[in-house]
Amino acid sequence: MSSPPLTFKEMCARFDVTPRTLRYYEYIELLAPEREGRSRVYGPREVARMTLILRGRRFGFSLEEIRQWLLIYESEGTEAQMRKWVELADRQLGELAAQKQALEETMAELKALRDETAAQLR
Repeated sequence: MSSPPLTFKEMCARFDVTPRTLRYYEYIELLAPEREGRSRVYGPREVARMTLILRGRRFGFSLEEIRQWLLIYESEGTEAQMRKWVELADRQLGELAAQKQALEETMAELKALRDETAAQLR
């Protein structure tokens, strides 16, 4: 048995996003809730998509990359989507490794300068 659909307010609360964020995701067609009168209703598909969107954002993917990736499922199926995910993940892991290296170098430089300055104060 599937869980009952979520209202707009429940969706915001469940994913800890602002109403503006949720509306924007609908505007750029990442989400397409059903309508009951003037109310939006979010079923299992939209809940799953929101989970993937937020996970993708946390990993540093752009909303357009996420949108394109979600479209692959609809047009080509699960296997094609999984292949694209591996490609995107490999690329992102490389970018994150480069950022980590740059951050470590910056931290080492800052620590050295801090230590040098502290030594002059003694």
